[in-house]
Amino acid sequence: MALDLGRIQKELKEIERDKASGVTVELKNNSLQHLTGYVPGPKDTPYEGGLFKVDIKLENSYPFVPPKMTFITKVWHPNVSSQSGAICLDILKDQWSPALTLKTALLCLQALLASPQPDDPQDAVVAKQYLSDFETYKKTARYWTEAFANPKGDAPDDKVNRIVEMGFDRAAAVQALQRAGGDENAALEQLLGGA
Repeated sequence: MALDLGRIQKELKEIERDKASGVTVELKNNSLQHLTGYVPGPKDTPYEGGLFKVDIKLENSYPFVPPKMTFITKVWHPNVSSQSGAICLDILKDQWSPALTLKTALLCLQALLASPQPDDPQDAVVAKQYLSDFETYKKTARYWTEAFANPKGDAPDDKVNRIVEMGFDRAAAVQALQRAGGDENAALEQLLGGA
């Protein structure tokens, strides 16, 4: 079965026309089988203000099989692997229908960001934190959004840069800030105390 290029082009035009949804898609290497999606973080969540990049691969049997989607942007979320970006979402697996579109799938990712399902996690560590220490989960998710989903592109993270300027290793600074939920002073105390 050959990929239905006409349908994909129609879907892309629909996404382009619908500015209100906020989701966008662009071709990767001029291929209709490999795309990059962009999902704005939902309002009133720790992801608000972020722009999340999603890798989208379409098999020849699309739309009869779901698109393969993974987050390129690092996300702290119970249903997204903090390591690989793999997503636990039923419509990307057994609940997919050919009536659904790339736009629908991206909007479902946005809804997932707004309504985590910690009882069906992709990342057990994040799910445990979500269930046992919700405030720390929110702080960490907010920090990851600021550090990795900055819609201004690759703008430097000021907090990391300030800590690096004090002589600390960049990776250690990022990790300390993550553990401290973005609190620069707490991160410095960790680094200075060796915690």
